[in-house]
Order: sequence, then C-alpha cells, then structure tokens
Amino acid sequence: MKFLSNVLAVIVGLMIFSLISFFFFAGLITLSTAEEKVTIKDNTVLHINLENIMLVERTSEDNLNLSSFGPIPSAYKIGLTNLKKAIRTAKDNDNIKGIYLQAGTVMANPAALTELRNELEDFKSSGKFVVAYSELFSEGGYFLSSAASEIYLNPMGGLEFNGLSSEALFFKGMLEKLEIEPVIFRVGEYKSAVEPFILDKMSEANRLQTEAFLGDLNNYAIQSIAKSRSLDLTKLKQINEQMLVRKPQDAVDLGLVDGIWYDDQVKDLLREKLGLEENSEISTVNVTNINKTAKTKNLTAGDRIAVIIAEGEIVSGEAEGVISSEIFAKEIKKARMDDDIKAIVLRVNSPGGSVLASEVIWREMNEARKVKPVIASMSAVAASGGYYISAPADTIVAQPNTITGSIGIFGMWFNAKGLLNNKLGITVDVAKTGEFSDFMNPTRELTEVEKNIIQTQIEDGYDTFIQRVADGRAMSKEAVLEVASGRVWSGMQAKKHGLVDVLGGLDDAINIAAEKANLEDNYRVLYFPKQKNILEQLMTEFGSDIEAKYMNYRFGETYQLYQQIEKVKKLKGNMARMPYDIIIK
Repeated sequence: MKFLSNVLAVIVGLMIFSLISFFFFAGLITLSTAEEKVTIKDNTVLHINLENIMLVERTSEDNLNLSSFGPIPSAYKIGLTNLKKAIRTAKDNDNIKGIYLQAGTVMANPAALTELRNELEDFKSSGKFVVAYSELFSEGGYFLSSAASEIYLNPMGGLEFNGLSSEALFFKGMLEKLEIEPVIFRVGEYKSAVEPFILDKMSEANRLQTEAFLGDLNNYAIQSIAKSRSLDLTKLKQINEQMLVRKPQDAVDLGLVDGIWYDDQVKDLLREKLGLEENSEISTVNVTNINKTAKTKNLTAGDRIAVIIAEGEIVSGEAEGVISSEIFAKEIKKARMDDDIKAIVLRVNSPGGSVLASEVIWREMNEARKVKPVIASMSAVAASGGYYISAPADTIVAQPNTITGSIGIFGMWFNAKGLLNNKLGITVDVAKTGEFSDFMNPTRELTEVEKNIIQTQIEDGYDTFIQRVADGRAMSKEAVLEVASGRVWSGMQAKKHGLVDVLGGLDDAINIAAEKANLEDNYRVLYFPKQKNILEQLMTEFGSDIEAKYMNYRFGETYQLYQQIEKVKKLKGNMARMPYDIIIK
C-alpha cells in the first residue's frame, strides 16, 4: 500500500510540476512573441545555443531560444530550416559581425549536422567570424563546431573524438525465458530487422553492412574536419582511431581546438573582435528574433515549389508525429492538383514502416511525377519504406552520410503457447467454421500451410518493392536485386550503386526542382504539412511529457527496452523497415 501511495505521489507531483512548467513557459512565450518588430543593432552577434537541444527537420516559425530563460525543457527541439534561415539572414545583415556557437552536446543526426555545417562554412565566406565554445563536445557536436573559425574548450571539459559505433538490443534470451517463440518471415540475407528476436548478437552480414556505412560516415566526418581545421588527414585518422584526445590539453596540442578557456574568456574574445571595451555588454540576437527580420523571398510570386516534410515511422491511417499514409497522400495529391505548385520536393527522414502505407504514399508520388517534377531529398535516414516512397522521384538527393537502401520486407509472428501454458497455466481452445478461421492464432504453433501463405505474401511484397525501385530508377530488376536484399548503404555507397543521383541537401533538391520546372529565380518555397505554432506543440506534448517522466521513473535504465517492446506491439502487416533504430555514438 505504501508503494502505491509513493507511486501516486510521484504521478501527482509530475503532473503538478508539468502543469506549472507548461503555463510558465506559455507565459514566457506570450511575452516573448508580443513584440513582433525586431531591430538589430550594429555590432551584433548571432548567438546559436544548441546545448542539449534536439535538431529536427522543422519546427514552427515562432520557435524560441528558451535557454535565455533558464533551464531548457528536456524535449526542446529546434528546426534545421529555422537555423539555416537564421544563418543566411545573419550573413546578409551588415549589423551582424559574427556567430557565437554553443553546440557541443547538440542531439542531431550526421546528415542534419552536415547541412548546418555547410551553412556555417558559407557564412564564413562573407568574412565574418564564427566562434565555438563548449564545456563538452560530443562526436557530433565537435563535427558541427569544427566549421567555426575558432574553437575553445573548458579547462575541465572534454572532447569525444574516437570514431562511431552503433548498438542494438537483442531479445532472444528474454523470449526463451518467457517461452515465447518468434516466427520470422523475410527476404534477403541483409534484412536484419528481425535479428534482435532470433539472435543474441549481430549476424556477420549485418555486422558487415553496419561497419561499412559507419566507416563511410566516420571517414566523411574526418575529411570535413581535416579540411576546416587545416589538419593532416592521415594524422587526424590516427587521432580518431586511437582516441588520442584524452584530456583537454590534448585537443589543443593536436590542433582540434584553439584554446582551453572559460566562458568569460571567450566573451572577452568576442568583445575584442567587436572592438568593445572590457566588460562592455555584447549585443546578441537569437535564432527566433533574427528570423523575424528575414525577408520572405518572392512573397508575391505565383510559381511555387512544395516541400513536403516526411519524418518518422511510416504507418497507415492518420496520426501525428509519424508519416501517416492518409495525411501524406493527401498532401502530395493537393500539391499535384495545385496549378500554382510547379514542382514537389519530398523531404524524407524515415527508417520505414508499413509496406501498405508505403504503397499508398508511393501511388501519389507516382501520380504526381506524371504531371510535374518530383524530387526526393533524403535527410538522416531514408531506408526500407523511406526508400520505397522516394523511388518514384525524378531525382533522388542524399547527403554523403545519409543512411539509405535496405530494400527488403519482413514479417514477424509470436507463438505465446509456452508462456500461457507453462508459465501462466492458461490453456486455450478454439471453435471455428473453416480451416483458416483462426489464421495466425498466437496461442498455438503455425501450421506449415500458414507459414507458406505468409512467406509467399512476403516474397510477393518484395517483388513489388523491387519493381517499384526498378521502374522509378529506370533499372532492371536484376540490377536492383544486386543492391537490395535489405542491404543498408551510406549516401556515398548508394550513389555508386545508382540508388541516389546527387549528393547534397534540401537546398540542392529545391534548386533541381526549380530547374526541372523551368522556373527562374522568381518562385516561392512552401512547406507542408502545415506546422503547429509553439503553443499548440506544447499542448500536444504536455500529456506525453508527463507519461515519459513517469515511465522513466518506473523503468529507469530499462526504459529503452520498454520502448522497443512497445514498438514491436505496433508492427502490423508486412514491414519495410530498417534493421533497428540505429543509435550512432
């Protein structure tokens, strides 16, 4: 009883704390957005603070830099499009003299960091400075920050520079203890999405493909850093492989940072660059406010390009926070039917999901391609179903460190008879009208006939997937089969094999779309689906944030395992999905 009382107290406490936090931040947002007009003084620095912030494809235009108000909410996100817009606006504004970047612990995928990093490199071409500082630099945070003119690290801080790794959870032992038998249906030796349920470690084929694309991603990062920091590539690879940066001074001695400084010393450097006296106030502007000063390009232009942001798992029906087939099919169809929209760019960041949902979206993509240019822009991941919906595009654009491919299909079923009979003492009996009335009943073993039916469906689905890619890429089915079998590729590898046309980012895809539509410079770019404003986002996430806090309290370090099990419960029908949620460290 005491335990239940404690749990109830925790839940109530979390709800009260979250409620107070919600209204507190809502009030701050209201106050912060009350004055729309922003004037940027001369000698101003754009302050980009991404510490512990999650970088996503897009957030609302009124997204705020809440770091100036104190501790940042754990789930705070900022959009890549917002950041790029801010950097470009700063580049063109004569009152902005430079950027102060704090991004050592940014939470972002390699492809998104590449786009942002390229934007910083372009900003520097204007002759303005970029100063980066952090107390701690993660691998990704340093990759981004290495584009800065100067980098500084706290004397007691740290810099992670030891290569990339990827880990996966395996459930075979747990299922054996519970006497739950997984029955797997798949096509292709590399379609390893099912491995966590039948193995206790990676298969050799899966290890091969994972090490291959991780190697490509790591090499690309090292080459980019070596170029920005003017370091010898061979030496930098050695530093990375042997983790030679083990204390802050090592980072200075090896040329990865320019100094071991405290925050106040970096501020003094900014004052020096701005020509200010000691202890003078530094005029700064954040991302949200500088974007309020940005001029909308070609505001009255009749010709438009639609950018449809497809981020998350691919599922059937209508749902938020994922790529739901009904919502995205409607968005693509609306763009196809709108005569003012001359081209469509599908921005994909997805590990895949339902084959059925992917087919529904593919259909609309294929129909759109018949009447106007359709370009696919791949972000961090566009694999399995993510590649399926990209295949009809006239041109596919991906970053060198995009994860793509994984052309394959799998199905999975669990026999819980052992758990029910032997662990719980539960038996089941069935009355039915036909031989297959209890088809795929989880309380018994599958018959050979049932297995054959399901495997045939999987193989038919795989054949359709191959045909979709062959048609979209103008390749023979035999050529597609050579790069399929569920194999995961980096963007660089995918380009070599004909699965990707151009290495680049979203802006490259938009430029290609404009060129194919024969548009001059006079066109507008519109983003879909319509984005909620920040208050609506906070209200949507309010309940889920309370649940997440409670589940973290309840499960602790095993919460990740719980999340994986919940995902398995939602898998319905045949799946075209990545091997697992790849966590690159």
